[in-house]
Amino acid sequence: MCGRFSFALSDKIIEELFDVDIEQDDLIPRYNCAPSQMLAVITNENQKKLSFLKWGLIPFWAKDMSIGSKMINAKAETILEKPSYKKPFKSRRCLVPADSFYEWKQDKEKNPYRILMKDERPFAMAGIWDKWRDAEGNEINSFSIITTEANDLMKGIHHRMPVILPFSEEKNWLNSDDVSFLCSLLNPYNAQEMQAYAISKLVNNPRNDNQELHLRVGM
Repeated sequence: MCGRFSFALSDKIIEELFDVDIEQDDLIPRYNCAPSQMLAVITNENQKKLSFLKWGLIPFWAKDMSIGSKMINAKAETILEKPSYKKPFKSRRCLVPADSFYEWKQDKEKNPYRILMKDERPFAMAGIWDKWRDAEGNEINSFSIITTEANDLMKGIHHRMPVILPFSEEKNWLNSDDVSFLCSLLNPYNAQEMQAYAISKLVNNPRNDNQELHLRVGM
């Protein structure tokens, strides 16, 4: 699965890598992005700016928003079988930019790891999003991160990982209407381009949101 990630980059790097315009004070570094928070994504409807959506997909037909807490991830293998995910997959996709994600390895106890690219370059995870309105007509936009089976690096930590899109396919993910092609992108990322290391258990608490979470710890 993917239940926590970080997105702590300068505005200039974000603008250059993801081709978006960032307004001053629009974004602060986030070292501990967690479910239920309003987080920066790039939607297919507004590709030139960062949109802030709630992490935990609330389907447009849901009776209340509490369902979102159970829908932070969508499995690639069954995304076209689930009513909650099928329609957004076809028409409402997004990029979830990050510089790393976190996962917990079960040893004698759960130990957190930071997973990132070997060259530490940022990347985009594949996401889907939807619009939901409450009884008063207030709109909440929310998203889910698509996950797939673990690559060789992740297998030693967890059996699932987020779908990380190759840079060359990010725009295609947002713009293509070819379902078969979109499904072909939902693969484990090349393990040889990634690294992982143990970090502090401070990450367990979403209120801890600072650069210390990126530091290596001995195991």
